[in-house]
Amino acid sequence: MKGVSWESVIAVLGLAVPVTAALWEFFLAGRKRLGYRVQMDTTVRDSSTSGPETRVFQRMQWDGRTLTDPSVVLLRIENAGWSPIVESDYVAPATDPVGVSIAFPGRRVVGMAVTERSRNVPRSFFTPDRPGFAATDGVIRLPKVILNRRAHYKVLAVLDREAGFDDTEFPDPEVTAGVVGGVRGGTARKTEYSPFASRPVRWLLAVLVLVSVAQSVSTFARGEEAAAAPLDCAAGTLRLSGSTAFRPVLELAAEQYTKTCPNARIPLSDGSFEGSVPGLDTLAAAGDAAAPADGAGLGDRLAFSDGPKSDGRPRLLPRPVALSLFTLVVNPDTGVRDLSLRQVRDLYAGRITNWRQVGGDDLPVRLVSRNPGSGTRTALQRRVLDDRPLPAVTANDCRSLDTGRAGRCEVADTPVLLDTVASVPGALGHSEVGAAAAHRGVRQVRIDGFPATLEGADQGAYPYWETEIAYTYGEPPADSIAAGFLRYLADEVGKDVIRSQGHRPCAELDEPLLCRPDGR
Repeated sequence: MKGVSWESVIAVLGLAVPVTAALWEFFLAGRKRLGYRVQMDTTVRDSSTSGPETRVFQRMQWDGRTLTDPSVVLLRIENAGWSPIVESDYVAPATDPVGVSIAFPGRRVVGMAVTERSRNVPRSFFTPDRPGFAATDGVIRLPKVILNRRAHYKVLAVLDREAGFDDTEFPDPEVTAGVVGGVRGGTARKTEYSPFASRPVRWLLAVLVLVSVAQSVSTFARGEEAAAAPLDCAAGTLRLSGSTAFRPVLELAAEQYTKTCPNARIPLSDGSFEGSVPGLDTLAAAGDAAAPADGAGLGDRLAFSDGPKSDGRPRLLPRPVALSLFTLVVNPDTGVRDLSLRQVRDLYAGRITNWRQVGGDDLPVRLVSRNPGSGTRTALQRRVLDDRPLPAVTANDCRSLDTGRAGRCEVADTPVLLDTVASVPGALGHSEVGAAAAHRGVRQVRIDGFPATLEGADQGAYPYWETEIAYTYGEPPADSIAAGFLRYLADEVGKDVIRSQGHRPCAELDEPLLCRPDGR
């Protein structure tokens, strides 16, 4: 063709072929696509560290039974195609209510729950009496759920190692499902990497991209660079510090974030989590040393606090993350299971010195508390004791408390506190609920008849809770790893991680104002 260059022909083909391939893939071949994503698959060995908090994980139980090697898997089942999937589309006999089966080689299912679903996916699909919704013989069976375009639901499974399975790593979950007339035979496929095109189309696109790159290297180089990292991923190292109670959430979230963002590093060391106030001190000291310009902030540090900071730190800015729940714990030999709010205040004021005064056994009251700076301790004084101070320390070592009279001692972290309460007769302490529930040697105490539940705290019936707040030094840059990690915690997977550790994302509360920075 006279006057038409080969570069122009390549440019026209570069537009026409991808458009044709997309029309074929999505509107013809891609009408139906049942997909799944493994959004989390972690074991206690993966999410624990060598610090003392490991003991909380090692004591994980289910229905009173200790799990030998527990793990948690979060699966997302979705309609990744362009056409709705109805019950008759599933490749299964009409009399079989099961649409999707999920097996976990080397592991058995000890519990499951549907944690999230699209608005147009009715809850009635997942009621206990629904045919096809069950976990038996180590396999999760899900009903033939009707899924409109882009609809999804998530299944959270708690698993334990099968006896006789000796491999170090567990195989991936095996999802068995299919739809009639679907892409590639209708078999359910993994969608972690968004398979937008079939293999022949991808090869054709690759050839066209190479030709186009040869024609305009700079344009396509910029396009490749922009697409290199997922949304909200940032390169660099993020330092976390603060609350020991919220550390398990941060360990799991950091692990998942760095898997998604390979250029990010979030090292967690024992010295980083010594309590809310020490964490805020660390953040403030790092900011003062860096001395960022007015209006700027640190992009590589975050501190997490059980409740708001004290006055005098104007450069530390709050971001409420979750509602955290705490509980009073006692040694079982006290004979106490329920205390009124007034009795709790009298115990910490020294007006009640023997458990028989509140209907318990004849033992002196021995208070085991966290050191000053602990968010758990601050929440106790603020929420339960009406800002009253704790009585004086009578023993520097909890093991040396006088066995004949009441007294108080202090310890550094939650695991040590729980071990101390379990071993000291007549002991009373305070802890984050998840750690207390995992410890077999202590008993949780109701307050005014109400157990420690998120629903009770959300509705104002249970008093011992606090807002978990992430603090930054100034405003971190929008493209920094600190800003990206905060967005991740507020996103779907981040909220799943928070929920899995017994906390409640602020956005899901009936009364979201409970999560405002002043915590009132």
